[in-house]
Amino acid sequence: MAIDKITTAAITDGTITTAKLAYEAAPFRNIIINGDMSLAQRATSASSLTGSGYNTVDRFRTNMGTAGTWTQSQSTDVPTGQGFATSLKMDCTTANGSLSAGSFLIIDQRVEGQNLQYLKKGTSSAESTTMSFWVKSAKTGTYVVVLADMDNTRAISKSYTISSANTWEKKTVTFPGDTTGAFGNDNAASLKVQFWLVAGTTYSSGTLQTSWGTTTNANYAVGQVNLADSTSNEWYVTGVQLEAGTTASDFEFLPYDVNLQRCHRYLFTLTSPSGQGRFGSGGFFSTTQADTIVSLPVEMRTTYSMSYSALSHFRLTSHTEASALSSLALETSRVLNAADLRATATTAIGTAGNYALLYTNGSDSKMFFDAEL
Repeated sequence: MAIDKITTAAITDGTITTAKLAYEAAPFRNIIINGDMSLAQRATSASSLTGSGYNTVDRFRTNMGTAGTWTQSQSTDVPTGQGFATSLKMDCTTANGSLSAGSFLIIDQRVEGQNLQYLKKGTSSAESTTMSFWVKSAKTGTYVVVLADMDNTRAISKSYTISSANTWEKKTVTFPGDTTGAFGNDNAASLKVQFWLVAGTTYSSGTLQTSWGTTTNANYAVGQVNLADSTSNEWYVTGVQLEAGTTASDFEFLPYDVNLQRCHRYLFTLTSPSGQGRFGSGGFFSTTQADTIVSLPVEMRTTYSMSYSALSHFRLTSHTEASALSSLALETSRVLNAADLRATATTAIGTAGNYALLYTNGSDSKMFFDAEL
């Protein structure tokens, strides 16, 4: 909370209490990671999207089926004077004005159960939560946000209205606590926080489920506008915050390095910003193959996958010679803070037991270690 919002009158009349001040000063009250959309390790733009997956802004997943074609990007279009520098943008590039029953487009974030235990879900003391965010779209009308309990197949939906086209608006939605079904105390996905943008009749033909209950597809997104009905449609969001309680506090801005470290638990991108970069070192066990170790900055959420920009971006070197690669693969992901990569050179350059170095040959080289939910 900004200090200029605390007035003598507010303290005197009880508008601001000691408990409220303590809560709003507490760190990490926002359940959402990267809610200011400031980090996009994978890419700042991805086009021709028709299916599901992680594309740009960290921790936010696109879920889509038969809902047109889209470009997603990290945009610099933000609400004025709120402290945000970036937003997540969805831009419809191929419209679908006649949705199939099963059409859907959702932007969501998935949350580990062990990060949600303080909400006391499944008990008589279950906490309410409040979601706040800034949103902008060319298409006005009703939109739906959903909390989906993945452990107990339960959900609750709330609607909000975009009133003015192409205008940033702040929205606040409160969800009551759920006294049924505890979140698992582990590193698996327990909660999905969903922004619905498109919903066919499979997901919109019932009655909007505004109280917690067993998941019913038809009740998910009743009244949701079809954002896919025109290539003129865009949708922006930033400042996403979900917190315990029935009121929204100011958005919790974290230092860049703290936000980056939190995102690295789910995705670590190793990149060479300029020229050649040394990614890992190890040793040869044959004339063409070597195992190299890449250190990871934080413990990953779970065993992870590895991918890279292009095989041609990497080289293997011995003390005196270097070679292009014929393959590069993750040997094991059992160690959560380091990766063992097996590199195979196209030519015989090594001697078993000798030092090996994995390096890049250009500034567009990237390696991804993915442990997303």
